[in-house]
Amino acid sequence: MRLLTHNMLSSNIKGVANGFPFRIDVEKVVEKKVDFNAGFLRNIFPKVEWKAFVDAARTMGYPELPEEADSSLLDSDEFLTKFHHGLLELHLEEGALICPETGRRFPVNKGIPNMLLHEDEV
Repeated sequence: MRLLTHNMLSSNIKGVANGFPFRIDVEKVVEKKVDFNAGFLRNIFPKVEWKAFVDAARTMGYPELPEEADSSLLDSDEFLTKFHHGLLELHLEEGALICPETGRRFPVNKGIPNMLLHEDEV
């Protein structure tokens, strides 16, 4: 699961008011090479919740991103390279996503998060 995906997921358990961002419990991280596309990165940047992204990247062992970022950084090749790597090339292969409000764990196996809810959570 890429951090791009993580940044767009939130808990939809019934009654949860604060389901974003999921905390990440890492068992295995893999890096998968992805073609660099600066245009995509510039277009997706405003949609990324930066603090959640940086915290998730650090949890996955990638401390290279700045604490804060604004659109002025999109002219920097160095920033775009780091942003690209964190957003698209780091994958949570095994672990769990944890709801910040309830603590409910959603397993991630072979890079796929299982977000199915139990009957009482719907």
